Amino acid sequence: MDKDKVQAAIPPYRIFDHTADLGVEIYGRNERELFCNAAFALFDIVTDVSLVHVTGEWEVFAEGGDLEELLVNFLREILYMCSGEGLLLKEFMISEMDNFHVKGTARGEPFIHGRHCMNIEIKAITYHRVEIRKASGTWVGRVIFDV
Repeated sequence: MDKDKVQAAIPPYRIFDHTADLGVEIYGRNERELFCNAAFALFDIVTDVSLVHVTGEWEVFAEGGDLEELLVNFLREILYMCSGEGLLLKEFMISEMDNFHVKGTARGEPFIHGRHCMNIEIKAITYHRVEIRKASGTWVGRVIFDV
């Protein structure tokens, strides 16, 4: 089974200015790495991921009509794991992926008061200006987080 795992020392993304929201541009060598890096970026923005230990693993599944919708829906699933289930995640693996489905695992732990802090609340992942493209051999994605 071909898996991509991301646990970057330097986050493989950058934040760009967007009125009242937070824009994130994500990079990857392929689509799987791009999705892993997008999930990592979400949690790296939300909390200090260096304080998150890997004590559990959870499955992630999303569907979409194309890669852009798939990315938004994947990140919405990841965001729900944080805001709805109280999990902080830092490692992501994609086990299956095509243009309409993605399946993988996320590793981390439940939020622990006193050890973890929340830097910023991401309320939603939007479709506004969502984009995935291949440029010079690198996959680039852009998403807007509603904060």
